[in-house]
Amino acid sequence: MEKWNQTSSDFTLLGLFPQNQIGLLLLLIIIFMFFVALLGNSSMIHLIRVDPRLHTPMYFLLSQLSLMDLIHISTTVPKMAFNFLSGQKGITFLGCGVQAFFFIAMAGCEGLLLASMAYDRFVAICHPLHYPIRMSKMMCLKMIIGSWTLGSINSMAHTVYALHIPYCHSRSINHFFCDVPAMLPLACMDTWVYEYIVFVSTSLFLLLPFLGITASYGRVLFAVFHMRSKEGKKKAFTTCSTHLTVVTFYYAPFVYTYLRPRSLRSPTDDKILAVFYTILTPMLNPIIYSLRNKEVLGAMTRVFGTFYSTKH
Repeated sequence: MEKWNQTSSDFTLLGLFPQNQIGLLLLLIIIFMFFVALLGNSSMIHLIRVDPRLHTPMYFLLSQLSLMDLIHISTTVPKMAFNFLSGQKGITFLGCGVQAFFFIAMAGCEGLLLASMAYDRFVAICHPLHYPIRMSKMMCLKMIIGSWTLGSINSMAHTVYALHIPYCHSRSINHFFCDVPAMLPLACMDTWVYEYIVFVSTSLFLLLPFLGITASYGRVLFAVFHMRSKEGKKKAFTTCSTHLTVVTFYYAPFVYTYLRPRSLRSPTDDKILAVFYTILTPMLNPIIYSLRNKEVLGAMTRVFGTFYSTKH
């Protein structure tokens, strides 16, 4: 019974900012970024849903990326803002589990989805005649379902394990959300085996897709370089550079955080890097894709222009 009480106790999140005016200012910036991310990703999903010209595999994948970004940022920021503004730092045992599950799930899903998007561009540019077959609606659907399913199964395994670890040290997690590696130092058992599993899992869900993306875009850039059409070369290069910008913003801090040994990591560094992939990337993705994509800009003009004209 005593062990059950230990494992079912609440946790404390130490947060990202100090409880002072500077901390409040920084939090207000984060909240602003949160609402920009909500607006941007919701608009992207709406555009792709209502505009027939965006009913292609690339944009269906992009709508899923926006949905994942919405869930990703909603998992961390509201709780962090509530804790700071209320002066509380607690999170329930169940709440911590839910937060950990959605964070890990979205991380894995997004990694696999970005690899699918890279494959889509590779086929479209390097094998355009085979594109309707290789990237059919059924293939696109399989990629989407596969990303969600594998990411969720991986997350469930990590979350269940983390919630069954006996925690007998301080229950203060030095982070602004329930990140499993930040919870491990609180365990009263040796977790080196699990840390190795985290390393393997990160390699499978982040490093391997990243290497696949790099290989795909290497082939794509080679093909673009040999294109004769200047217009085609410009369009292909713009699309690829957009994707690569998103990939770099997402993968670089993630891989740097989770593939380093614990001895080389510090809670402060982990929290700063976490801002990139939990807050900054979900906010920037729709901005990057809309500002550098003529088809999305055209859809915005058609959809929101029609909405504006009907209002007036």
